[in-house]
Parts: sequence; structure tokens; C-alpha cells
Amino acid sequence: MLKNYFKIAWRNLLKERQFTMLNLIGLSTGLACTLLIYLWVNDELHVDKVNEKDSQLFQIMANYSNDDGIKTGGNTPGLLASALASEMPEVESSVTVVPASWFSNKGVISFDDAHLKAGGQFISKNYFDVFTCPFTAGDKNSLFSDLQTIAISEELALKMFHTTDKVIGKTIKWDNGEFSGNYAIGGVFKNNAVNATNQFDILFNFDLFAEKRQSMKFWGNSDPNTFVILKKETDLNRFNAKIKNYLTSKDSKSTTQLFAIKYSDKYLHGQFINGVQSGGRITYVRLFSIIGLFILIIACINFMNLSTAKASGRIKEVGIKKAVGALRSSLVFQYLGESLLMSFLSLIIAILLVILLLPQFNEITGKQIEIQLNGLLILIVLGITLLTGLISGSYPAIYLSSFNPAAVLKGKLKTSVGELWVRKGLVVFQFAVSVIFIVSVLVVYRQIKYIQNRDLGYNRDNIIHFEIPLEMDSVKLKTAESFLGEIKNIPGVINASSYSHNLTGDHGSISDFDWPGKTPGKNIEFSNLEVGYNFMETVGIQLKEGRSFSQNQNAYNEIVFNEAAIKSMGLKDPIGKTIKFWGKERQIVGVVKNFNFESLYETVKPCFFQVYPIMPNVMVKISGGSEKRTLARIEKVFQQYNHGLVFDYQFLDENYQALYVSEQRIGLLSQYFAGLAILISCLGLFGLAAFTAQRRQKEIGIRKVVGATVGNIAMMLSMDFLKLIVVAMVIAFPLIGWAMSQWLHEFAYSIDLGISVFVISGGSVTMLTLATVGYQAIKAALTDPIKSLKTE
Repeated sequence: MLKNYFKIAWRNLLKERQFTMLNLIGLSTGLACTLLIYLWVNDELHVDKVNEKDSQLFQIMANYSNDDGIKTGGNTPGLLASALASEMPEVESSVTVVPASWFSNKGVISFDDAHLKAGGQFISKNYFDVFTCPFTAGDKNSLFSDLQTIAISEELALKMFHTTDKVIGKTIKWDNGEFSGNYAIGGVFKNNAVNATNQFDILFNFDLFAEKRQSMKFWGNSDPNTFVILKKETDLNRFNAKIKNYLTSKDSKSTTQLFAIKYSDKYLHGQFINGVQSGGRITYVRLFSIIGLFILIIACINFMNLSTAKASGRIKEVGIKKAVGALRSSLVFQYLGESLLMSFLSLIIAILLVILLLPQFNEITGKQIEIQLNGLLILIVLGITLLTGLISGSYPAIYLSSFNPAAVLKGKLKTSVGELWVRKGLVVFQFAVSVIFIVSVLVVYRQIKYIQNRDLGYNRDNIIHFEIPLEMDSVKLKTAESFLGEIKNIPGVINASSYSHNLTGDHGSISDFDWPGKTPGKNIEFSNLEVGYNFMETVGIQLKEGRSFSQNQNAYNEIVFNEAAIKSMGLKDPIGKTIKFWGKERQIVGVVKNFNFESLYETVKPCFFQVYPIMPNVMVKISGGSEKRTLARIEKVFQQYNHGLVFDYQFLDENYQALYVSEQRIGLLSQYFAGLAILISCLGLFGLAAFTAQRRQKEIGIRKVVGATVGNIAMMLSMDFLKLIVVAMVIAFPLIGWAMSQWLHEFAYSIDLGISVFVISGGSVTMLTLATVGYQAIKAALTDPIKSLKTE
């Protein structure tokens, strides 16, 4: 029986080639999009889920209160991990970590003539009880035997020694500020998982960090991260209530409140607003899950519409089968069989499309997704395909099998109002989704363009920056200053400076400030930008009043604020006034105009500059038009001072664009998926228009006989569909308008939504509809009426 069903289904598919091709293209495209989105969503959901004790692994977060509200971060006191382990019975194990990302720059590891940049992470003794980090050589406990033993990754060992064997005991040189020195390799660990957010190349003993940074011995610092393994029976809410004011018990001046968040959840749920978890990347995961679902539904709707529209050609088949005793259930199974056959044929094409497109998809998303066949993936793919076949075939099967055989064979069957409304409703849904996609793509594109072109208050064009090895040694500091001096003298270099904290959000912050007229208890958080001489001149930050720093020892006693800082402090005539922080007085010599030194999700916050003669990052402004020649000269000087080290530079504008790489990727993916959704909708509309024209061919013939023009008939057929498109717009515009307004509100600086995006979207959908339907309408209108009326 089943064999017979599929044989008939196959014959029907071959018989209706246009119908088959339209459905194959629509369903296979829909399935391919859904599979790609599933792979991306699945990868996002598994980020950081690489540790054996994932369900028990939590990071201790901190809420810092100030006059601007509550700021949430992962930096906590260095003493916290050991204190929690000894005082909280819920804590099974804990560890202090200073991640590689904490440092402004990567360090330089050297062995003989090999010099490589690497990320160094500092860890305390219980790290391997908390995180999964298998060693392939050496003993992981040797890392804590002294302060000069390290462990390196397999990848770094291969780059440095061209092997992972016999590297234990070798001594390397490490250059990274006060941590520079010679270290012995005590172990080699497996490379970090691709889907781990915390990437590092070298592991150092945290005791070394604490020795170099004496502030780690006090509760007032907030540099490291703290991670804990909670016992399985622990109630998280009760534990968070216990640690909420834990820091106050250690430091009476502290107002910081603690809470624990599951470590592997932080990637997706890491956004906090005023101390409350709010959104994060999970928003994009949900968004694309919905997009994938809607694309699949649109493809299913195509199948439903085309199948029901084509039903008139199978009416007599149904009537005869029922007349000779066929049960309705057998007819339902037959038509569902056709639908399932179509779905599985589409699946084969979809899998081929996914295999072909996956490299490009990875490039767009910045991921390394691979298709790994396993039982779960196979079940999910087959489940999606089966569901697609059942959904897309259910209505046609029920609809076709419901015909009355007597009415069918007498030719008295008429199209019901209900059938027409269902078909029209499905078309409206399809194009409502298409309109939503078009509006969202336009808004995301415009916002990204606005971000890229916004005046930030400084000039980021033709500015490069690169790292230099910098040790806290007077002779080497003087050498670094000489290097910067030579860079300034290179033809094509307009100016040069150095910095530690950059203009894209990587900076420290201080709240322990005193100033004239300060209200008792007032607490303002100031962003701390540590820069070298001529930094403001190099990047074009404009002074509002006063002057820039002196270029001598007096600069250590000077400070420059931005407008936002002066306003927050309530200072009038600030130039010459004295402020105090870190126990030292400094004189305000300048006030700069507000500029964006973080992403445009943030408003301009209070900040200040403090200057040093040389910092570990060099910034160079070069003349436009001679970039290649100037860069070659800069590299030559760089190699003279840093022999063997790779000259690895970046443009400042590239760093700024990198702040919005997620938005750019989401925008690009949205464009592709929106285009495919519209294509699928148009394919269905094309087929529906063809069958509509075929059903109304006698009516068209009569109209032509009585004088209707080709234009009249084309307009008549097109108007039926245009009315549905207008209804789709009426439904879609308010929904997407509200959704995009909410998204734009996440930015401190954004475009106005305006009416133009809706006009463009509406016009685009109308033009696509006219182009799709118009072809079939004109084709039907040009048909000779004699052919359509010869049977009358």
C-alpha cells in the first residue's frame, strides 16, 4: 500500500513539473535556512559549556553603586576566592583568575631568535579543580611550585619549538611590564576550546601577580575574577542572599554587592542594566530562532497554497476514487505521502546547499561550525523535515479528501468562501513576515551606517597603533621614548603618541576623588585614560578651555577632564583648581569637549586623562596618500628597536568598527535571510498567480471578447493580490515599528525611525508583487480568447 502511495506521488510530481520545481525550490531553500540557523543557534547555546563541572561552576559578579546608577562587572577583590572557600559551606572549591583579556596588550614570549605575542593568564592553586584544562605534558601542579614556572598551550609550543615533546624544562623570556623575566616551562596543556570565550596561551601562578601588585592583599582592589564550584544541593537564591553584602563585612567603606551567575550562562545573559540582568546575546539567539521558524512556515505556506490552488485539476481523480470505495483516510495518507516525498527530496537539496554554503556562513558569523553527524543531529533534521511535510501537506490532504464524489462527478463543485479566506490569509501572513524582514534590514543597515559615520569628537582616520615591549626599567623606558621620537621624525608621520587605555572602551575607572565643593557622600565614577604626551593632539580631541599637558615633570601633577566630568562635579571655572585622588593632588589644566570613548550603546561618561612619557601602545597619525611608504619606514624603525618581533599594526578605525561586529554580522545575516524569505514568498505568489489565471481563463476570454484591453485584465488580476499586500502592510508596520524602536533605544545615539523606511519597504513589496504577478497576468491577458472559449 505504502509503495503504491509513493509511486502515485512520484508520478504526480513528474506530471506537474512547474508545481514540483516551485515547491522544491521553496522547501529546500526554507530547510537550508532553517538548518543553518539551527547550527548557529546550537553553537551559541554551547559556548563556554566545555567544563566538566559546568552545572556547578559560577562566577562571582559585583554591583557597584554610584550617582549614575548601578554598574555590574566581573572584577572582584583578590582575597575573595579563598575567603569564600573557607567561610561559605556551599562553596566546594574556588579560584582567582586574572584573564589574558585583563591586560591592555599581549606579552611577547621569546626563545632564541623566535618572538611571539601571547596571552598570559594568572591562576590560583585550585584552578584545575574548577576549570577543565587537561595537560598533555608535565605536571599541572608544578605550576604552583614557584613563581617562575609556567604552562603553555600546544599551539604555542608548536609555534615556538615546532614540537610539543621535550619542551618541559626549557626557559623562555617573557616581556609584559612588571611581569617580564625568565620562566621555566613546567607543562603543556591542550588548546582552548574553540567555543570558549576565555582564550589564553600561557598560565602563570597568581601568587606572582599578587607579589607584583601589593593591592591584592587588601579588600579595596577589584582586578581579578572569582569563580566557585557550588555543592550540588546549593540553593542559588539563598547563596546570593548570603554573599550580597559580604564585602561590607570585610571593608566597612564598601557599598559593592555580590551575586553569583552560572559561568556558561554569562555569554548569552551577560548584559546588566542598573544591576538587573537584561538581554544580551540571547536576544539574537531568540531572534534568529524565530526567523528560522518563520522562513520554514513561509515555505510550508507556499506548498499549501499551491496544492489547494491546483486542487481543481485533481477533483475528478478524488471523485472517481471515492466512487469506487476509497476511504477518506486512504486519500489523506496518499496526499500526505506526496507532501512527505516532497519534503525529503527538498531535504537532500537543502543538505547539499548547507554543505556548499557553510564556509561562507562561517566567514560571515565569525564561527568555526562543522557538521558533525550524530544521533541527535540526525533526529533533529529528520524531525524538522517530517514536521515540514506534515504541516505543509495537512491542509491540502484534508481539503482534497473532503470533496463530495457526487458533486465532483456532476461538475457542481464550487470554491468555498472558507477556502478562499484561508488561502488569502496565508498569503497575507507570508507578506507580513516579508515586510517585517525588509523594515528590520533597512533599520539595522541605517543604524550601522550612522555608527560608522558619526562624529565621535576625535579623528580616527589614518591613525595606526601597535604594541611595543615595555619593561619598568629606566634605561629601557628611555629607549622606548627614543623610539617614539624617531617615529615622529619619519616623513609622512604627522604626529605620534602612546597610550595604555584606548578609545574603544578599554579603560580603568576611579571613584575615590575629592574636589572643591564636593557634597559629602557624592560618588562619581570617572573613566581613567592613561596616555602619553601629544595623545590628544594626535587623535584630534578638542580643548574647550585651558591647555594640554606640559611635556616635562610637571605633567605628573596635572590632570585634564572632559565636559561631562566637570558637569558631574559641579565645578565652575575649573582651570587651576586642585583635585585629589590616590592620595595625591593634581591641578586641572584643561577641559576637553565631550567625545565618545566607548561604544555608542553608552552615553559620554565623566573621564580624565593622566599622562606618562611613554606607554606600551604607540599611536601614529600618518598622511593620507602615502600610507604604504610611511608604514614601511615605521616598520624599519620598529625592527631596529625590536629585532625579531613582528610589526603588527592596526588602524584605529578598524578597532572602532570591531565594537559593532556583532551588529554588522546580524545585519548581514538578516539581509540574506530576508532576501530568501522574500524569494520564497515570491515563488509561491508566482505559482498562485499562474493557477489563478488558469482558473479564470474563460472569464478572461469573455472580457476580451467584450472589449477589455490587456492592461485592464492585467490590472484586474494584479489588484486581487495587491489588496492582500496592503493588508499585510497594515498588520506588519505597527509590529515591526514597535520592535525596531525598542532595539534602537538600546543605543545612546541612534537614528530616527522615520516614515521613509516604511515607504521604501511598502514600495519594494508592491514592486515585487507587481513583477511576480504581472508576468502571469500579462501572459493570461495575451492568451487568444478563442482558445479559452472553444469548449463553450
